Amino acid sequence: QDPALKLDFKDPRGDRYFGNFGYSPLYKLPVNDVIWNRLGNTALLAGISFALIVPLSLVFGVLAGMREGSVLDRTISIFGIVATSIPEFASGVFLVAIFVVALHLLPGTSPLTTGGGGWSIASQFVLPVAVLVLYDSGYVVRMVRGSTAEVMGKPYIRTAVLKGLSFKTVVWQHAVRNAMIAPFTVILLQINFLISGVVVTEMVFAYPGFGRMLLEASLFGDIALIEAATLVALAVATTTQLLSDIGYALLNPQIRVA
Repeated sequence: QDPALKLDFKDPRGDRYFGNFGYSPLYKLPVNDVIWNRLGNTALLAGISFALIVPLSLVFGVLAGMREGSVLDRTISIFGIVATSIPEFASGVFLVAIFVVALHLLPGTSPLTTGGGGWSIASQFVLPVAVLVLYDSGYVVRMVRGSTAEVMGKPYIRTAVLKGLSFKTVVWQHAVRNAMIAPFTVILLQINFLISGVVVTEMVFAYPGFGRMLLEASLFGDIALIEAATLVALAVATTTQLLSDIGYALLNPQIRVA
């Protein structure tokens, strides 16, 4: 039998199939402990950011799309372009220069220290969350705006207006529901980015998260930790993609019929 095809479950390598990835020489801890600790920190940061990104993007995107070509539409569109054009490290440095160096209102790093009370902990999330919300919401706003503008030009919207329905009723009961189908996948896939793609933000603010851990493991050559982190990132990406496809099918009757 080819040794390469033989799996000995008494061998430490076999433990990986059961979720035991061994010991991290970088952190001097079991890999599982490091992974779950850092993943929990990033999930907290991602959850706060996502809870702000979604409502803000939907509100501003719909406002811009239902008044296509207006001053409000152009203002929001320009904001979306600028927000997505500025790299995370640049916006992070810019916010630090204003709120930390100039105004002395917020801490410049987010190591998640627990001393000093509730605001001391909460203030450590303000700047990282602001960077992620600015960067992510700009893209989602443009997607929602484009979808809303497209729906507002559909024949059934004109028919609803000709029937005498108020503009508010037309927008919120007819346009918005259909306009959310296209951006739904994009919005849900932001979870994947917020979990495994925020390494720049975590490095700028010294946040002990999953992305920073993966970068440090790569620089150190911690193979066991890299393997475990890669599997976790793959699981997150696969799960969010599956959920987005299921949600898209539920929202779009044409997909269900097909």
